[in-house]
Amino acid sequence: MPRLPFLRRSSVERDRPHLVPAAGVVFALLLSGCASRLPPLPTVEHLDLNRYMGKWYVIACIPTFIETEAYNATETYRLESDGTIDTAFTFNQGGFEGPLKRYNPRGFVRDPVHKSTWGMRFVWPFKAEFLVTHIDPAYTRTVVGRNNRDYVWIMARTPEIPAADYDHLVRELAAQGYDTAKLRRVPQRWSDASTAR
Repeated sequence: MPRLPFLRRSSVERDRPHLVPAAGVVFALLLSGCASRLPPLPTVEHLDLNRYMGKWYVIACIPTFIETEAYNATETYRLESDGTIDTAFTFNQGGFEGPLKRYNPRGFVRDPVHKSTWGMRFVWPFKAEFLVTHIDPAYTRTVVGRNNRDYVWIMARTPEIPAADYDHLVRELAAQGYDTAKLRRVPQRWSDASTAR
């Protein structure tokens, strides 16, 4: 797949071609103007940004086309002093031993009260819709979606979650109007050392 010319190369991978997301959200830039016939998604009432920061493993998603063969996908957030969120989305392309892809969009908190509605900027000055629609009390499970219900990401602090927890989140997505048949489970396989990537 050729590199999209408007994407910024990662500092750790300047010699490799790149595509983009979620975290996964890149082509949401092209779709952000499409009207949704569904009601707006409810977002988290109060998101503690400091607790939300750090690494999340992508458990499942309705993927953009670049994520259809993603393995070991993770998204990592870091709150900057200016209030923006440095984001690193990484995955192995096509298999666990496939080439490492890394993208670095920047998040902007659009709702200073609830802090669960962000814009994710891949290309200046455009910001893709990024809605934190679920967080558990322990901040170990989260869901990021879009009002168009075109993409969604289920993420966790660990590479795997219990089947009952996953099924509960999928039922929530179905109730919100997502076509859950489009969900792709993201393969995750880590050694103890590699989880520090």
